[in-house]
Amino acid sequence: MQNTKLYNSLLKWDTYFLNFLRISIFVVMAWIGGLKAFQYEAEGIVPFVANSPFMSFFYKNAENKVFNEDQKLVAEYNLYKNPEGKVVQKNINWHKENGTYLFSYGLGTMILVIGILVVLGIWFPKLGAIGGALTFLMSFVTLSFLVTTPEVYVPNLGGDYPTPQYGFPYLSGAGRLVLKDIIMMAGGLLLFSDSLKKVVKPLQ
Repeated sequence: MQNTKLYNSLLKWDTYFLNFLRISIFVVMAWIGGLKAFQYEAEGIVPFVANSPFMSFFYKNAENKVFNEDQKLVAEYNLYKNPEGKVVQKNINWHKENGTYLFSYGLGTMILVIGILVVLGIWFPKLGAIGGALTFLMSFVTLSFLVTTPEVYVPNLGGDYPTPQYGFPYLSGAGRLVLKDIIMMAGGLLLFSDSLKKVVKPLQ
């Protein structure tokens, strides 16, 4: 009898925990999606998008190569980076021509919609299942940046001494941020399964 009560209590808490996961994913999606409307965030995702076989076609200059100050051939976007907190007009002009901001607006809207679908899964399992599946797919694309984007690994920039750790598996700040999406992927899959069970159950 005691084990039965404990089991029923755990089942009830299980529902609360899954709903908390839904709310957590919504907060992340809404916040990150909303930030895509701002220039610094739109510019920050350029290396990921420009190097992605899934998304590079959205940019006009994704494949352009130029020589930097050290006469090394690099992707053109490297010459037009605005450090976070600094605004340079010529860089903004390049990003406007590249389609950086327009793409970011669309991506932000999509992320926000996915977050809304996920949290609506608390009351509407069908929408929750769609949201969970899209969260999984979005995270899969994000994790693909670990393969396609050079900036996710520490570069060998030289200095007073040889760089001891660079390249794979030494993740840069951008890489560490991307890797965390494996948790989002697992969460999306879990919520997809939970929502789908609620949809299928009445049909049994």
